[in-house]
Amino acid sequence: MNDPKRPPGDRTDRVVTPTPTGRQAVLETEERSVTQLLQNILTNIQEIVRSEVRLAKTEIGEETSKAIRAITLLGAGIFLGIYALGFLLLSAVYALSAVLPDWLGPLLVGLIVAVAGAVLFFAGRNRLKSVSPVPQKTITSVKEDAQWVKDQTK
Repeated sequence: MNDPKRPPGDRTDRVVTPTPTGRQAVLETEERSVTQLLQNILTNIQEIVRSEVRLAKTEIGEETSKAIRAITLLGAGIFLGIYALGFLLLSAVYALSAVLPDWLGPLLVGLIVAVAGAVLFFAGRNRLKSVSPVPQKTITSVKEDAQWVKDQTK
């Protein structure tokens, strides 16, 4: 570490420490003023906050996308369920108006549409259950960052 080309007292030793989020903080062992230290602390805190906001935006965007897909399936299931009800009612009308098997066609179509609607509805409901409105990764990361800051100030 003692370089003969450097004047005595010129310290450039560096200590690299990993942070909880994987970033590396480089601490220089040269003497700095209190103002510089406070500016560095403020800059680091600002960067941590910005990173957490970016992470929260990304995580909420992913969860929103999952919710939209699930709601689309729910909507399709409801839409087909309404049509199934229409076909079932139409088959009841045919059954009452004619004793012949003319009602069998609309009844079968109504049942098929009802089954398809039920399948889509339950698939959408199951996907909607997997959507988490709370950004867990962001919360965990913020807790780790807060603990890291506490450890650094001790």
